[in-house]
Amino acid sequence: MDSYEYTELLKELDKKVENIALIIKPAQIKSRLEEIEKIGLDPDFWRDIDKASQINKEKTKLSGIYSKFIKARSAVDDAKDMYELALSEDDREVIESLFNDAPNLEKSIKNLEVAMLLSGENDSKNAIITIHPGAGGTESNDWASMLYRMYLRFCERENYKVEVLDFQEGDEAGLKDVSFIVKGENAYGYLKAENGIHRLVRVSPFDSAGRRHTSFTSVMVSPEIDDDIVIDLDEKDLRFDYYRASGAGGQHVNKTESAVRITHLPTNIVVQCQNDRSQHKNKATAIKMLKSRLYELEMMKQNEAINSLEKSDIGWGHQVRSYVLFPYQQVKDTRSGIGYSQVDDILDGDLKRIIEDVLVAKAN
Repeated sequence: MDSYEYTELLKELDKKVENIALIIKPAQIKSRLEEIEKIGLDPDFWRDIDKASQINKEKTKLSGIYSKFIKARSAVDDAKDMYELALSEDDREVIESLFNDAPNLEKSIKNLEVAMLLSGENDSKNAIITIHPGAGGTESNDWASMLYRMYLRFCERENYKVEVLDFQEGDEAGLKDVSFIVKGENAYGYLKAENGIHRLVRVSPFDSAGRRHTSFTSVMVSPEIDDDIVIDLDEKDLRFDYYRASGAGGQHVNKTESAVRITHLPTNIVVQCQNDRSQHKNKATAIKMLKSRLYELEMMKQNEAINSLEKSDIGWGHQVRSYVLFPYQQVKDTRSGIGYSQVDDILDGDLKRIIEDVLVAKAN
């Protein structure tokens, strides 16, 4: 890096911080945090536990955004001041040190951008994910299982907890369907970027002729809604099916009809749960899954983004990301337009960079 490149970088980062300030309004955040601090000193603060919990959640969220903004603002300002001083004194050692630290400075601003993008109403919630293979039998089932493993590995990297709600194995390999909850900080905020059709191109391990195959799998992500969000369900709009759980779970699970499938007739949304031995508990979980899906669908309508997976084909022209393993290796996301060559790492759960690039691209 030379002086011109570093000067341009500082200008770019300074502009990014200014733009972020216009969006998050740090002065207003500081004022609100001071207000919350006074509210917390009230002896009656904890009389209404629900209200107190909501205020504390707001405080944690605002404090995180504010501290990251102040840290990033200071880092850019300090770099500018140090660079000007080093230039005036022709201190090559300090200048070289600033050049070397430039990637870290860029990273701190990127972290601030991502924090800003994860400040939406539902971003802090847990995520409910359903993976469903497209047409293609064993090949698509195997691709669905590869995506499932990728998300499990991503959750391990981010210290997210995973609770499997439903798992149906494929007839020969892979899986027919899987639903699970991801629990952790900003789980939905990150994983909402995975919502869509994922395309795989590879030489099929199931084709003895060694031909290239293209497979599609849908990934549906919705926030786990809070109990205070009311979603009205009309009983006549629901069809309940009860069946024996097919996965592991012990003799009792496999011999009783504990698994529950609910079809919402107006939207044709289907959810199912078999993770508990109790049919009653599975039914309650399935209803919560359905409410989350309906809530997400309504949010999409309000945002005029009604390209829901229930209304699109799992096939050509709908994919949000392509994973090409042959004849070359690349993962490319259609929303950010960025290609990545670390295919093995990505399939092993190294998704954070891709997700953050998508969030930034969508915001821009």
